[in-house]
Amino acid sequence: MKTIAPRFRHLLLLLLAVTGALLAGATPVSAHAALTGSDPKQGAVVEQAPTRVSLTFSEEVAMSDGSVRVLDPAGKRVDTGKTTDLGGTTYGVPLHSGLPDGTFTVAYQVVSADSHPVSGAFTFSIGAPSKTTAALPDQTAGGGVVGGLYGVARYLSYSGFILTVGGAAFVLACWPRGAGVRPVQRVVVGGWITLTGATLAMLLMRGSYTGSGAVGDIFDLTLLGQVLQTKSGAALVSRLLLLAAAALFIAVLFGAYEKRTDPKEKKDLTFGLAIGGAVVAAGLAATWAMAEHASTGIQAGLAMPVDVLHLLSVAAWLGGLTTLLVALYRAPSIEARAVRRFSRVAFCAVSTLAATGLYQSWRQVGSWSALTGTRYGQLLLLKIGLVAIMVGVAWISRKWTGRLSEALAPEAAATVVEERTRSEEPVTVPTGGPSKGSSSGDAGGDTGSGSGAGVDGLGADTGSGSGAGVDDKRSAQLARQRAALATARDKRIRDADPGRSGLRRSVLTEAGVAVVLLVVTTVLTSTEPGRTEEAAKAVTAASSQRSGPLSLKLPFDTGGQDGKGTLLLDMDPGRTGSNDMHVYVERPNGKAFDIPEVKVSFTLAAKKIGPLPVVPDHIATGHWSASGVQIPGAGDWKIAVTVRTSDIDQVTVNKNVKIG
Repeated sequence: MKTIAPRFRHLLLLLLAVTGALLAGATPVSAHAALTGSDPKQGAVVEQAPTRVSLTFSEEVAMSDGSVRVLDPAGKRVDTGKTTDLGGTTYGVPLHSGLPDGTFTVAYQVVSADSHPVSGAFTFSIGAPSKTTAALPDQTAGGGVVGGLYGVARYLSYSGFILTVGGAAFVLACWPRGAGVRPVQRVVVGGWITLTGATLAMLLMRGSYTGSGAVGDIFDLTLLGQVLQTKSGAALVSRLLLLAAAALFIAVLFGAYEKRTDPKEKKDLTFGLAIGGAVVAAGLAATWAMAEHASTGIQAGLAMPVDVLHLLSVAAWLGGLTTLLVALYRAPSIEARAVRRFSRVAFCAVSTLAATGLYQSWRQVGSWSALTGTRYGQLLLLKIGLVAIMVGVAWISRKWTGRLSEALAPEAAATVVEERTRSEEPVTVPTGGPSKGSSSGDAGGDTGSGSGAGVDGLGADTGSGSGAGVDDKRSAQLARQRAALATARDKRIRDADPGRSGLRRSVLTEAGVAVVLLVVTTVLTSTEPGRTEEAAKAVTAASSQRSGPLSLKLPFDTGGQDGKGTLLLDMDPGRTGSNDMHVYVERPNGKAFDIPEVKVSFTLAAKKIGPLPVVPDHIATGHWSASGVQIPGAGDWKIAVTVRTSDIDQVTVNKNVKIG
């Protein structure tokens, strides 16, 4: 132990340091929903005060009263505080009447569908821009001290789940004798304690994490009550209830199960524990699936059970690996067949992990550009690389498993037998009692008899108290010496098998990579998926592409006499809401062309809006105009203009344009 345990501790401390550094770089949490539009638009200058402010996100969000605040130039709130769902992913908050001119600030803080906080702010102006004194919080949602602590608790919850489920599965499926091994028991119980403590911490911090971010709000019971009514709060409470069932499972596994000696009874109990443990483990995994990435986006009904299977595979592989590592270093012995069983279990777990991970990657990334061009995709590539390294090391472990044998090699066995014989030779500890007892016995009397009884440990006479005290100390010292010899002997037996030593090194390497892999996985759960990020960027680009008046030039030919010309269509400001439209018709020589009729229609096929007809008024020769043309939403609109040059000659020309 003097040569291996320090190295093990040093490597563990190094891995924990790497974990802390990566977790520190993982906060604040990236948003999983993005603001893709608003009315009024960011930076817009409107002539009249709006009656409400609406926000459109890339996915559905959860918001409560007060989630959106609108501040006037003096920093005073001018919204009613009552948020409303306007349909789809658009939400609004009414404004008070009689707003002054100047620049207004809109600040929002909501929770995305996969439980992560989203915050931001933008401005718009009424009449003309002005200076503003509105103060916004410097800290983004999910950041600060509370955000960091929440990230650590999230990592510990994953770690605890893996150790609890994987360790118990290792005992039941691979090494039943391990139920009575104290280091193995510590792994599973420690995992349960870690998961329970982390879940309680996340439940307490949830309100502050998605809200103010203040440390003092962690123990705010009002916030806790609000959290319990959310999807994330329900998932955390469900996890705690399932952990109570897991505690009963662990008590039976390391109590009644370990003490069973009858093969039939133990087989029946193993079956019962396997069924009950599988149900509890699947339930625990579902508390993540129902509240995070799998619960939102495309194919959520399929993604959640796949996510449960993915988490169970991770636990079976990494949790079993950790338990095996502890057994190889701390247990007196472990059978080769137990290692071979785990090798088969790990192979099945990795195969399942690869299949479910492939589906999850497609679902969350969706394209090669998102795989290489988003932070989520880059982290996913890093995770794939780490898994590949672990599989390579596991292949080496399988080679060592094939060489591992329960019996030592003949030469090593002879050496161990010789060392065991030496260590088990009787140890004589001089007490000094016999010589004194002998002389006292010759003299006769109670004193000699009492002294002899004290040496032999057969009497309890007060006269032998001093001798008995010395003998007790020496007996305890002898017991410690024998325990140290037994420990050293067990260590020599373990180290005598080269297969066991090689397996320990390869499994330790796997565990080290697994720690980093778990960190990357935790960061992935708090990173906006590549598919969502690219979709949000596309919508934002489409909505911001038209930032000024719209101007179109459309040639036409009705096919009749004097039926050729050019149509010019202008829209101001050329975005969602009310617009002024002007249509000019010119002959091929550039002169104004007075024709009988012009009609315009707008269609947004993506949202099944339209066609919305507009009949402009004839203003002057070759000039038509319409005011208050409403564009209800941003997107790729088809503008169709019908031109009639005679009673029977007309044509419709179309143009697709982006309108924000």
